[in-house]
Amino acid sequence: MSEAADKDSKTEEATEKKIRDTIEQGKLPHSKETAILLSFVAILVYCVFFVDADIAAAGAFLADFLERPEAWSLGTAEDVMQLYRVVLVEIGKMLGIFVLLLAVAGVAASALQNMPQFVGERIRPQASRISLSKGWDRLFGMAGFVEFAKSLGKLAFVIAVLSFAVNEARDRLLSGMLTNPTTFGIVIRDVLINILISITLVMAAISVIDLIWSRFHWRQDLRMTKQEVKDEHKQSEGDPIVKARLRSLARDRARRRMMTAVPKATLIIANPTHYSIALRYVRDEDSAPVVVAKGQDLVALKIREIAGQHGIPIFEDVALARSMYKQVSVDNVIPAQFYQAVAELVRIVYARKTRPPQRREMQ
Repeated sequence: MSEAADKDSKTEEATEKKIRDTIEQGKLPHSKETAILLSFVAILVYCVFFVDADIAAAGAFLADFLERPEAWSLGTAEDVMQLYRVVLVEIGKMLGIFVLLLAVAGVAASALQNMPQFVGERIRPQASRISLSKGWDRLFGMAGFVEFAKSLGKLAFVIAVLSFAVNEARDRLLSGMLTNPTTFGIVIRDVLINILISITLVMAAISVIDLIWSRFHWRQDLRMTKQEVKDEHKQSEGDPIVKARLRSLARDRARRRMMTAVPKATLIIANPTHYSIALRYVRDEDSAPVVVAKGQDLVALKIREIAGQHGIPIFEDVALARSMYKQVSVDNVIPAQFYQAVAELVRIVYARKTRPPQRREMQ
């Protein structure tokens, strides 16, 4: 019940991160029927293109072996070993290309489904691989029943094809037995090719269905619960609460740094209650006025308060304050379009330095 409930709760599609992690672990969708299909294709290719020459060579060897038995002496152990080596060489000539084709088919079956990669996780010892409960689930779970049904279907089909093909070719086989070995081998080859073509066509349809099913089942197994998606998002993006706290701390540090820089300002440009921009300009040091602090609402009032405590001139200009607040950045010089307006204010500040400091200048 708990496993069923767990599967029912996995309503979300797998995230890109989970898919990527699963692929890196080597847990990829794999269709066994595709490998079987390519094996039959390899056998069919061998029968069509190579088996004639192999049958002819085997027939010639058997004819020579049977017609001239005196040529093969078996008097000593060395003679027996010599005959053994000759037979092995002949068998190797027949099966060499066949085995090579099967090996190529096996590699191609894996490469066509997924890109080859080395995954150490797949060879690492795991307790789940020898767990009886896990093994029971693999055998009698949904995947196990699907594999069992496919095996029964393939067995029934092979039996039906073999029975039909042998029944159809019965007369040819009986007449071929009365001919020489080479001719009889060709008859067997033709019957075998017909059987292989039938099996290969059906296996192609089965492998397509199995390929689609394996990828669908793989996606289903990767589905996630809503909580898993949230947890993964927190891990990749960070906990929203922690991130909000860090942003708040960063704003507090930036605000304190600005307030400590306000006493060094040359003048303040303010919208009476909403915006304040503190500028510093030293003729021999700065190429243009630098923004040392800016703020809105309570921060703006705090900037004006500190400026008042240190006798820094405050110029109230609604349009200029609004426009500058949107376009200037702290610790950067003001944009060129504000040079003329700010230069007039700086000139007033320097012109009145010899006079007693005033709390506010009206502009």
